[in-house]
Amino acid sequence: MRKRSLLIVAAAALTFQCGIAMAADQTFGVLLKNVKDPYWAFVSDGAKAGAKEAGVDVTILASQSDADVGPQLDICNTMIQKKMDAFIVAAVTPTGLFPCLTQLTKAGIPILDIDANLIQDQAEKAGVKVANSIGSDNYHAGELAADYVAAQMPKGKVLIIEGSPGSLPAIGRRDGFKDEAAKKHPGLDIVASLNANWDRSKAADIATDVLTRHPDLGAIYCASDEMAVAAAEAARAAGKNGIITVGIDAMPDALKAIKAGRVTASVAQLPYLMGYQSVKMAKDILAGKTFDPWKQPTPVFVVDKAILEANSEPLLKWVQQR
Repeated sequence: MRKRSLLIVAAAALTFQCGIAMAADQTFGVLLKNVKDPYWAFVSDGAKAGAKEAGVDVTILASQSDADVGPQLDICNTMIQKKMDAFIVAAVTPTGLFPCLTQLTKAGIPILDIDANLIQDQAEKAGVKVANSIGSDNYHAGELAADYVAAQMPKGKVLIIEGSPGSLPAIGRRDGFKDEAAKKHPGLDIVASLNANWDRSKAADIATDVLTRHPDLGAIYCASDEMAVAAAEAARAAGKNGIITVGIDAMPDALKAIKAGRVTASVAQLPYLMGYQSVKMAKDILAGKTFDPWKQPTPVFVVDKAILEANSEPLLKWVQQR
């Protein structure tokens, strides 16, 4: 008998996709983070494409913000009341969804971590079995950002604007930059590393404040493009047009800003590819396939104006330039 698509309406959630219309033998639940962030919209688009190709039904939900795990946990608890064969999840924090995910493990439903938000050993100790993980190496993305900034400015002051406290991607992006700078680029002087919770207005405020205290600031590195675009705008408003600004994700607004010379670069992650591969991977796991290593990486690479104009990087085909 055909299994029904998950048709869940939650007050704190937005349904990106209400299942593929064609009949399917399997149903996957997909729980993402912030509905307001275009990054997760691209993950959703990729998951829909993967579901269509794999012949499965999916419903993709996300909380209104990735600043608090509570609403996401409520959505998770609602989702698991419906029949599903696999669960793909991008948790706001590494442990916040454990009360929900333990129930899936007890029911024998495979869990696939997307965007590297769960820690395998930590999950296992809590009784959560995570079949595998797929996502970008956020630490390496931070390393690439540090290398790029140092290539443009071997010596100078740098501001780091971080994501949310406790978020593994935010921690990786921050620590990758800091560690790479300490090891290879002693000329980079990190004058502040402050949390903006992935929020554009907070990032702009931080940039404005630090520029006031450090008018000779040379570069701003942000853990997301949303924050990088806002920080670059704040720098221009302060009359600092020559500041190097680097973000992460290669989102459409940032790509436009890079082409226009308003943002210097972004470390591209491939959310569409991540979403696409996550559904295909969950289908393979249900068929008994195993993946080694436990975490399956998706590529990261630097995108600046020269790379966009040359259009010779093969991975650019996965960068959604809407």
